[in-house]
Amino acid sequence: MRVVLQRVTNASVSIENKVNAEIGLGLLLLVGIEADDTSEDIEWLCRKIVNMRIFNDEDEVMNNSLLDVKGDAIIVSQFTLHASTKKGNRPSYIKAAKPDMAIPLYEEFITSFEKQLGKKVGTGKFGADMKVQLLNDGPVTILMDSKNKS
Repeated sequence: MRVVLQRVTNASVSIENKVNAEIGLGLLLLVGIEADDTSEDIEWLCRKIVNMRIFNDEDEVMNNSLLDVKGDAIIVSQFTLHASTKKGNRPSYIKAAKPDMAIPLYEEFITSFEKQLGKKVGTGKFGADMKVQLLNDGPVTILMDSKNKS
């Protein structure tokens, strides 16, 4: 499972010209699910992300977590995070999980993240054509992969 996390001062996701979720200070998470991802991947990522110290403290040092700053989150599914660009000019998405497997894992990710964070999060809609807007703060953008925990 791959997650791109972006520290934001605000973000939103819209579907069919209607805002589905909107936050102020927090994280925008783009989540890509692979066929061999499990609940263990989800738990590891959610625990790491909510506790990751990437928000500034009073001395402007990245020393606070999403929990510390009482920030919010939006979680958006994004199969393109598993694009293979090795051959040709058209990316292959063969590693991305098919919807019958990916949707339950995406929903489990949301549930686990909400449990770790202690509140509801905003979401996109799996498979929808979404428009994501954000103001990246820093910019702070981090790529995490549950298959590479080092």
